[in-house]
Amino acid sequence: MNNLIWFRNDLRIQDNQSLKAACENDGSVIAAYCFDPAFYKEGCFDLGIDIPFGKTGKYRAQFIREALADLRSSLDKQGIPLLVFHATPAEVLPELMEKHDISNIFLQKEWTRDELQQEEDLGIALEKAGLKEKVKGHRFYDQFLYHPDEVPFETWKQVPKVFTEFRKKCEKQAKVRALVDITGYLQVALEVEQTTIPTLTELGLEEFAKDSRSAFPWDGGETAVWERLDHYFWQTKKLQYYKKTRNGLIGIDYSSKFSAWLAIGCISARQIYWEVTRFEKEIKKNQDTYWLIFELVWRDFFKYVSLKHKDQIFQIGGILQNDYEWKSNERELKKWMEGETHEPFVNANMKELASTGFMSNRGRQNVASYWSMHKEQDWRIGAAYFEHILIDYDVHSNYGNWMYNSGVGNDPRNRTFNIQFQASRYDADGKFQKLWLQDELF
Repeated sequence: MNNLIWFRNDLRIQDNQSLKAACENDGSVIAAYCFDPAFYKEGCFDLGIDIPFGKTGKYRAQFIREALADLRSSLDKQGIPLLVFHATPAEVLPELMEKHDISNIFLQKEWTRDELQQEEDLGIALEKAGLKEKVKGHRFYDQFLYHPDEVPFETWKQVPKVFTEFRKKCEKQAKVRALVDITGYLQVALEVEQTTIPTLTELGLEEFAKDSRSAFPWDGGETAVWERLDHYFWQTKKLQYYKKTRNGLIGIDYSSKFSAWLAIGCISARQIYWEVTRFEKEIKKNQDTYWLIFELVWRDFFKYVSLKHKDQIFQIGGILQNDYEWKSNERELKKWMEGETHEPFVNANMKELASTGFMSNRGRQNVASYWSMHKEQDWRIGAAYFEHILIDYDVHSNYGNWMYNSGVGNDPRNRTFNIQFQASRYDADGKFQKLWLQDELF
C-alpha cells in the first residue's frame, strides 16, 4: 500500500512535516497538486456588487506554476513523482488513490473556508468511490513559527486580541521547533501517468511579461527563495539594516521580500527563524535582525486569529462584529483599482500593484485605509481584490490586516492614515510617485 502527499500551500521538500511522515511510512510516495478551477473563475465573491475578477490572478498563478516546476524537479531526485491537475481534488484524487493503492494521504492542516470545502468535497467523493474507510488522513500544522502545541494558551479562545500580549507571551514561553528533512530518502519511482503544469491561458488568465520596475522580480520555488535568502542575509548582509529600511517603496532590498514564498510554503517560518539566529551568531545581532522575527510573529498572530474566529474574518463586522455603514460602489472600486483617485500616493501604489502583483507594506496600509476609512467602502471588497492580485496573498495575513486597517479587527486604536503626511514622510522626494505616475505628466 502506498502514500499520497497532497500539496497545497506547502510547496517545498525541506522542513515539510507531511512529506517527511509520508516518506517514513511503509510503501512508496506519490505527490499531487490541483489547480482547483473554483479558485480561478470570476464571480466567486458574493459581496453585493459585480466584482470582475476571480480569487487567483495571473501573478500568483504564474508564481505557483514556477514553484511547482521547481518542486517537481526536487521530488524527482528523491524518486517521488508529482502529478499536477487542472481539476478539483474531489474529481481526480479518488481515482488516483484507487489506481495506485493509496492507503494514507498526508497534507498540511488548514482551517479556512475554501480549504475546508475542498476537504469536505474530497471526503464525499471518497465515500462515493468506496474508499473512505480504506484511506487514512494525516494532517499537520506546518505553517506556524510557534506550533499550536507550543504556544502558551490552553485553547484558541485564549489567544489575546492584542498582538503585543501574544508576542510577549510567545517570546517568553514558546520555543521554535527544530527543522526536519528527507535527506537521504530515495525510492524507486512508481510508474504514473505524465501530467503537465497548465499554462496561464489554460487557467483562464492572460500571459504577461514582468514589469522592469517591479520590487518583486523573482520566480516561485524553493530554489529561488534560498537564493534570495542567501543574497539578503549572506552576500549583502542587508538583514542587519532591515528595520531601518523596511518602510521603503522602491527596489528589491528595502525588505526581505520573503512573503510570497512563505504564502505558498516554498520556505517555512521556522527555516527563516533559524537562519536569522545563525546570522546573529556569525555576523551581527541587533534590533534589525530581531525585527524580521518580529514580523514572523505577526504572521503567526493572524493565523491564530483566523484559527480562533473562523469565518468571522470574512464577515463585514469582522472579529469585533462592529456595525458600520459600509458602502459598495462599482465606480469607486474601478477608480481605486486603476489608480485614478484624488490621492497621488494611493494611485502610485495601486498602479504598482496592478502592474506587478506586489506592493510595499507601507503602500498596503495607505491604500487600505483610503478604501475603508476615507471612502467607507466595504473592506471585504478591498480584501477580495488583494486576494486576486497579490503574488504573496495569504488568507490569514490578508484578511487579518484588512480587518486591522478597517476598524473591525485587532487594532485597539482604530486609526485612519493621513495619506498626504504618509507620502511626505515615506516618499519625500516623490521618486516613487514619479516612477508609477510618470505617464500622467505627458
